[in-house]
Amino acid sequence: MKSGDYCRLLLLAAIWGGSFLFMRVASPAFGAINTAFLRVLFGFVGLLVILAVLRTPREYQGKFRSALLLGVINSGLPFLMYCLAARWLPAGYSAILNATTPLMGVVVGGLFFHESVTLKKALGVLLGLFGITLLTATGTAQSVSSLLAGVIACLIATSCYAVAGFLTRRWISERGGLDPKLVATGSQLGATLFLLPFFVYTSATGAPVSWAQPVVWLCVLAVGFVCTAWAYILYFRLIADIGPLRSMTVTFLIPPFGILWGYLLLNETLSEGFFAGGVLICLAVWLVLSPGKKVAEKKIAAS
Repeated sequence: MKSGDYCRLLLLAAIWGGSFLFMRVASPAFGAINTAFLRVLFGFVGLLVILAVLRTPREYQGKFRSALLLGVINSGLPFLMYCLAARWLPAGYSAILNATTPLMGVVVGGLFFHESVTLKKALGVLLGLFGITLLTATGTAQSVSSLLAGVIACLIATSCYAVAGFLTRRWISERGGLDPKLVATGSQLGATLFLLPFFVYTSATGAPVSWAQPVVWLCVLAVGFVCTAWAYILYFRLIADIGPLRSMTVTFLIPPFGILWGYLLLNETLSEGFFAGGVLICLAVWLVLSPGKKVAEKKIAAS
């Protein structure tokens, strides 16, 4: 990896770590559904601007509906779950739970997509579950029930990410592929259309929202344009330059940034149990993502 790749990797981790901070501010003020809808809406608008600037041809090759549906699974539902979790959990908790995505990938892949589950991956999942249990049992959220609700919401989100990964391979990659920028734009449109009815319903029947909050709007704009639209471009650039496996190492870097932003900007405090659980989850992710012995031997032979 070149120095520029490391810089982009750190920048992406800092941006995605910041998304939990922004949602932690916006969700209690605007509501979870409103925040999730505005995030995907501004993400979609931002990606449209990027496509226009880069003059990317909008040719979906018969995969437009697949991209829309992927948006529901990969953005609409997860963003809504994280916005709900932000009402109960400190930003650092959501960031560390986001790291369970590869663990959910092992479970989902083994149960529904005929993926082989090695002993090391199974150990990683068990270690991750133990880390989540430790984190939940020693948390500092408002109450045990709110902490548990927030953790469940985050795990639903990471399960959606895992399912979307396999469906992207089945619906997009195995059907000839598609420009990742088009997949990202189509998915954000799908997420926007999915959340729109909920946004309209809560706006009409829910409690009045005080929209005149400039700081909250800055957070919403940041999570949409920066943490969604721009972050997608950085991520796909990394995949092109260093490959998908190395790009997934951003999972290790997001939690420290999420914790740092929450501590510096929101004065969040975290228990010792949180750090112990976080270390176990990161170790579990490493067990899942690290190449097996055969893969490592092939790399050495090819070098």
